[in-house]
Amino acid sequence: MGFARVFGLAVLGAIALAVVPELLPTGPTTGLDAAQFLEGGRMLVAAGVIFLGGLLTSLTPCVYPLIPITVGVFGARKAESRGKAIMLTVSYVVGMGVVFSALGVVAALSGKAFGSALSSALVIVILALFMLLLASSMFGAFELALPTGLATRLNTVGGAGFTGAFLMGSVSGFLAAPCTGPVLTGVLAWVGRTQDPVLGAVLLFIYALGIGVPFFLIGVFTVRLPKGGAWMDSIKSVFGIALVALAAGYLRDGFPAFRGALESAVTALGHSGLIGVSVLLALIGVSAGAVHLSFKDGAGPALLKGLGVALVATAILIRTTSIPLPELAAGGGAGGEHHFRWSLTFKGTDVAKGTAAFDQALADAKAACKPVMIDFGADWCAACNELERITYRDTKVAEESERFVNIKVDGTDGDEVVETLYQRYGVKGLPTVAFVDPMGEALNDPKITGFLNAPDFISQMKKVRLATCSRSP
Repeated sequence: MGFARVFGLAVLGAIALAVVPELLPTGPTTGLDAAQFLEGGRMLVAAGVIFLGGLLTSLTPCVYPLIPITVGVFGARKAESRGKAIMLTVSYVVGMGVVFSALGVVAALSGKAFGSALSSALVIVILALFMLLLASSMFGAFELALPTGLATRLNTVGGAGFTGAFLMGSVSGFLAAPCTGPVLTGVLAWVGRTQDPVLGAVLLFIYALGIGVPFFLIGVFTVRLPKGGAWMDSIKSVFGIALVALAAGYLRDGFPAFRGALESAVTALGHSGLIGVSVLLALIGVSAGAVHLSFKDGAGPALLKGLGVALVATAILIRTTSIPLPELAAGGGAGGEHHFRWSLTFKGTDVAKGTAAFDQALADAKAACKPVMIDFGADWCAACNELERITYRDTKVAEESERFVNIKVDGTDGDEVVETLYQRYGVKGLPTVAFVDPMGEALNDPKITGFLNAPDFISQMKKVRLATCSRSP
């Protein structure tokens, strides 16, 4: 590939990295809660809403980067006919559905937020290694296949391809978990109240079918991926880089020390600096050979490609790291400017102290006759990150928030102290934003369970009215 083409590709990649993250869909919003239809006995309507929520979830950053990659690995490349392509894709979706049904019922009956399995370091490392395994395949290290002897034996019951597709679908169930909150929160709460795990499993399987629609369409109608040509290797390299960045993102969100160091660096850069550094790293990485070189061309090109992949993956990791909103210093203020700030970030890491700091913040708010907004979120929750990145950074949201005491409850690590607050405020999925009135009473309405854009979020905040508080003389 000539210099002009390589440089053009590098510029194109850098521009995409600067622009695309701002345009990414946030996925399903709080308006897709099917609980109201379940409560009214309208099961078919509820199933339709859940299916639509799954389809929208497939378009979020949790899922859609995997669609062409996984289909290319398990599906079209192994399918000799349309019928086999259909069966491979169905195997994938069924695998995803089985995991969703199992995890969803456990989440509903245990009272824990769906997706909280991602707070386990072991699960995070396994998922990251799986992503790196797929990336290695995209870079041409090997073709994903079972050992010959085992594959021959499995062929008598459908073939290794079906088994591999099912296993990949199972893993994708975990990968989609961070984007499920807005749709599944009400459903899981309803399943928990009715104690009907069978119906819960069926509803969550329908949700998985919705996520599987793009996989099914691409897997069935592609049948075979085009073969041959350097351009195909370049496309696979792009997929591989995306998988490396995805693995790094899971490790970032799963390990507080890594996340804290990265957030500190990103905060120091600022939003403009973050984009600039990301674009520069991507430009250098692609120019060095992240896409057009091959690991099979000798030590020199392999070293350059490895360096390029590392630089581009780092650029993506930095670009997708949110700048955390600051906490208010004790007795501090917003300095006359409208910037959203947390009065308290509560992580509940000290079991001995329990919820003392949280309860004190509520008591102080009541004494000051101020309402409280409580954001329950986690770093592995995609919609939670969208609230931080988009909604809370809106000037009008920040202005409206100044009449509240704003508390962030961080459930990233699945702490048992935080779990007690989930139970206190009826949190069944993340994100959930609960409100407490100036008299200290928790409100059932408004209560936000999912991403909302700034205007809709403000309309919910305005429902919390000021009150005439009784004060002791």
